[in-house]
Amino acid sequence: MAATVWKGHLTFGLVSLPIKLFTAARAETISFNQLHKTDHSRVKQKLFCAAEDVELTRSDIVKGYEYEKDRYVVVDEEEIKKMAPKSARVMEILEFVKESEVDPVFYEKSYYVAPEDAGEKPYSLLLEALKRSGYVALARIAMHSREHIVILRPSGSGLTLHTMYFEDEIRKSESYQADTSAVSDKELSMAMMLVEGLAARFEPGKYKDSYRENLRAMIDAKVAGQEVVAPVEAQQVKVIDIMDALKASLAALKKPAETAAAEDQPKVRKSGTA
Repeated sequence: MAATVWKGHLTFGLVSLPIKLFTAARAETISFNQLHKTDHSRVKQKLFCAAEDVELTRSDIVKGYEYEKDRYVVVDEEEIKKMAPKSARVMEILEFVKESEVDPVFYEKSYYVAPEDAGEKPYSLLLEALKRSGYVALARIAMHSREHIVILRPSGSGLTLHTMYFEDEIRKSESYQADTSAVSDKELSMAMMLVEGLAARFEPGKYKDSYRENLRAMIDAKVAGQEVVAPVEAQQVKVIDIMDALKASLAALKKPAETAAAEDQPKVRKSGTA
């Protein structure tokens, strides 16, 4: 099990149960180190005060909030801890809402919710109540130096928690609109055919990060002294008329998905070969 990121009590009404959270997902990327170009030695970053022209250590650093241009108020860790609300140790369910009413744009990060030993029964009670009612729980929690509004929902045999963006954190865009009045019935019919032709059961295991896999193949080839030939770029077909584009898309459905995926893979060949 992944490391616990929060421990405390979940409350709804007068019911209280001890729980812990651990990360449900994390991004996987290939990271690179910065090296000196001439000798490939690792580059280190130093802390430096430009005003006094001196190098600093971590003990010389304090937190400061810029309230005016180049003017700061210093805040220490103890002062920050004193400002933590009660939700730092208690996650209180505020209300229950229909999941369909929550726009996914509000979802931020996902965590699995696990009960401590003393919380098994009330945890199971809440899980079953959410499953049968069709509601999700909206709660408040303080974590990672900020307070969150979160959604708890049943997922498989347990509860999953999603931290939420606050409304003022969601970017509003007037240009994010679409006028569907110009769409013809024939165009819509063909578009629906395309949708149905691409319809499938959601199976996340079918999808891979081909860019990360290509980078890994390139790195492994370079370590082995081999040469990597970049994947062939997909041909860009420019179709002006929307009906032509729909027809071409429907025709492309006949091409096996495995063949298309294979074309995206990099080719590796040994150095010195033609």
